[in-house]
Amino acid sequence: MSIQETARRTFSSLANENYRKFFFGQTTSLVGTWMQTTAQSWLVLTLTHSATDIGWVVALQTLPVLVLGPYGGVIADRIDKRRLMVVLQTFMGIQAATLALLTLAHMVTYLDVCVLAVVLGLNNSFENPSRQAFVLEMVGADFLRNAVSLNSTMNNVARAVGPAVAGVLIATVGEGWCFAVNALSFIAVVGSLLAMDTSALRPSPPAPRTRGQLVEGLRYVVRTPELGVPLLMMALVGMLAYEFQVTLPVLADSVFHGNSVAYGGMTAAMGIGAVCGGLVTATRGRTGMNALIRSSLVFGVVVTFAALSPVLAVAFVALALVGFASVSFLAMANSTLQLKTDPQLRGRVMALWAVAFMGSTPIGGPVIGWITSQFGARTGLAVGALSCFVAAVIGVAAIRRQRARGIDLR
Repeated sequence: MSIQETARRTFSSLANENYRKFFFGQTTSLVGTWMQTTAQSWLVLTLTHSATDIGWVVALQTLPVLVLGPYGGVIADRIDKRRLMVVLQTFMGIQAATLALLTLAHMVTYLDVCVLAVVLGLNNSFENPSRQAFVLEMVGADFLRNAVSLNSTMNNVARAVGPAVAGVLIATVGEGWCFAVNALSFIAVVGSLLAMDTSALRPSPPAPRTRGQLVEGLRYVVRTPELGVPLLMMALVGMLAYEFQVTLPVLADSVFHGNSVAYGGMTAAMGIGAVCGGLVTATRGRTGMNALIRSSLVFGVVVTFAALSPVLAVAFVALALVGFASVSFLAMANSTLQLKTDPQLRGRVMALWAVAFMGSTPIGGPVIGWITSQFGARTGLAVGALSCFVAAVIGVAAIRRQRARGIDLR
């Protein structure tokens, strides 16, 4: 395959004008989001000097997703997803601006950060399932896997750029300016949504407002192993392996004796690796249980490597590999779910995806925070690696169990 053909295949979804607007608007906004994520963890560490407190903030930010996420999926199946995202992205910008003003005025407290984390989580409960399901409406089934992989790449380009910029800003002018930049970045994503050609969208038929829709979505997943098993794997890995907001600040500060620039560099290294992983997945990515199991095993191996890194330079390399593996796992799980879901239930299934990925953090964040506080950041990372191996075992067991029933999950 020539370089030009590879490039066309890798970026095929960007030929869609609506998706192209969405992609670049989201990329701008996500740079700001990662700046805020980095600055928020460092701010909490500065205010409280406690990894456990960082874990509680992360938990509070994701608790609404656990509680309200499934209902957010019901709403996504009922109404216009694009209009809902415009409203919610606007509120997210207001949340960031509030945090910026409090921090720049030197009035921010740990309680303020906790309250605003809950506010952001409430927005995410409804915005995330709408955004996930909206991708298919923009690009169609033929380009969905490519678009999902590019979305992961977009997120991780932002993860490479945002934390690196945040580390410099924190060291020079303070955390408040990171929150301010994030507030301004929401102008780009709201503008991209408003500028779309709505006639070119392919909206799923809205689900009628009836009783029992939430339970219907849950029952649908339970009776469909192709959906239930990947969600279970994602819940376990999301709960314990993706708590990098908790472990990396402590790894930078206590293990390698670095400052905010070192922390930003570690997160940026993950982002650079994830960009590479996203591009490879967009070009050659697979879906299905076998691919997901392999990806989970690789993810566990590289997180173990990061946990054992003897010096900061080796940690940068390890975290780049972690980024590569993490985005591959996410993209494969996301694409597998969307392609196997009934269109009228897609919002509810993707809401459960958000619950599995982010909604499990109210449990995992404090747990990993406590483990990190008691036993160190290396142990916190090691527990995450173990969760990846256990998830792979769950996947293998499910394939064998369903094969005995004459069902092929591969």
